[in-house]
Order: sequence, then structure tokens, then C-alpha cells
Amino acid sequence: MSVLMAQGVSKSYRNGFRRARITALDGLDLSIEQGDAFGLLGPNGAGKTTFIKIALGVVWPDKGEVRLFERPCDDPAARRSVGYLPERLHIPDAWSAADFMRSVARLRALADPRVEIGRQLERVGLCADADRRVGGYSKGMRQRLGLAAALLGSPKLLVLDEPTDGMDPLWRREVRFILQQEVRRGAAVLLNSHLLAETELMCRRVGIIASGKLVRQGTLEELCAGTSGYLVRFAKMPADLSVPGWLASDDHSAVFEGSDPEALSAALAQLIGQGAVIFSVEPRQRRLEDILSELVGRPT
Repeated sequence: MSVLMAQGVSKSYRNGFRRARITALDGLDLSIEQGDAFGLLGPNGAGKTTFIKIALGVVWPDKGEVRLFERPCDDPAARRSVGYLPERLHIPDAWSAADFMRSVARLRALADPRVEIGRQLERVGLCADADRRVGGYSKGMRQRLGLAAALLGSPKLLVLDEPTDGMDPLWRREVRFILQQEVRRGAAVLLNSHLLAETELMCRRVGIIASGKLVRQGTLEELCAGTSGYLVRFAKMPADLSVPGWLASDDHSAVFEGSDPEALSAALAQLIGQGAVIFSVEPRQRRLEDILSELVGRPT
């Protein structure tokens, strides 16, 4: 089942006093299925946040449409099945976590939310702080509270904008575990994050937006297919690495820039002849940052 479907979505804005139009999205097509974990990547200003606002019915596109669960995105029944964590979540400092969760539960029309509120606060480690004022929370605690609110009622789609911003490494790992649980439950996840390593760990599929267009999408395996050489670790470095094909990495490793295994074998034999002792050899896989750099280019 299609959880989110965007077809030909375009959106432009007027730019200040000059009244020039700025294109935020330009004919974007995107599809997310049930149980999918989809990462949305791109530089600042690429159109990611505009797309999320359109998908949630906050902003209207100039052209095209977005459907949630095969319904218009402004359908209240469809929107109740979406859990959303914005990048900048504002919660009044005087509220407690329990106050905030009860307000979200009312919006979701949960009949008896007490058990569900306790369950989600427990998942994000905030049960003991449920009655504390949010004004005393750290940035990471606020993010965890926002995630708990997004999880209320077991939504079919989670839209998360920088969900681990401000969290320490242990809680980033815990959030990944929670999202994996949600995907196994059958929920879909749309993740917008600048943390490429987090996206690689959380998402099965990735879409890259540049200048309002979806320039590449696919599974991580498809996008990062192929190698960019081999990483060789040495127990004893060779006497001379200034030979074609090698790029020194640090005091104990080097990169062979070719992809031909036979050429690698010949190059290793040459180094062994110089007295090198090899500890390990592994393919140097392309990373999301490599793909992003190729498609988007250097920052300006």
C-alpha cells in the first residue's frame, strides 16, 4: 500500500521586495510504501522542508499533488495516521511532559490516552521526568519528548525532521532501535536529516533532492554500489608508498585507488617485496556523502 505519493509537485515563493520567484520544488515525484524507511537528503534550500510541509497539508503546491494513504493530504482521517516531529519543536516552558502529551492525545482523538502516554514516555526514557516543567529539559530531552508525541497512537507514517538533533550517541542509538521497531510493526518512516551516518543506519531507501528536483533515489545498496578502491591496513608499512595507484591514509593504512583485483594483487606483491606486512584488505565502499557530493557539488 502507498503511504505517501507525490506526483509532479512544484512550489515557488516570492523573494522579498524584488518580488522575484524562487523555485522550492520543481516537478517532484516520490513514493513511500508501508514498512519503508526513507531518508530525504539534500543541501540547505534544496526543498526538503517545503516538501514535508506540503505532505502534511500545511502548504499548498502550485502544481501536482501529495496523497496520504491514497487520500488527499488534507483529509483529516489521513492526517490522524501521521506522527510528526518538526525540526524546531516549541513547547511552552511551563508545561510538563505529561501536559504536552495529553494535548497531542486530544488532537489525535485517543479515547483513553493514559496507558499510551505512559508507554511512549517509557520508550524515550522520560517517565521519571513526566511531571517536570519542560523549561528545565535539555535539547536532547525535548527531542525525545517530541518523538514520544509523534509515536502516540501507533501512526502508520512517521515524518521526522532531524529527530536526533541534540541527543548524545547512546540516545541516538536508542532512537534507531525505536524506529526499527516501528518499521517492523508496519509503519513507514520519512526521515529528513543532515546526519548522513544516521541516515545510512536508519533508512533502507534514500532520495536526494537538489534545486527542487529528486535527482536520485533507491536503496542504499543501489546508490552506493561499486567500490572506490581498497583499504589496506599494515602491521608493518612498506619502505616506499610513492608508487602509482597508492594513496597514503595514515601511519598504518593506505588506499589502493584501482578497482581491478588482479592489479591490487600485483601492487600488494610489490609492497610485500619491500618488506610490508599486511594486516587486512577490504573494499572501500562509496558512502552517501560521496553520492551527495557527486550529485550536488561543493557547497557555495
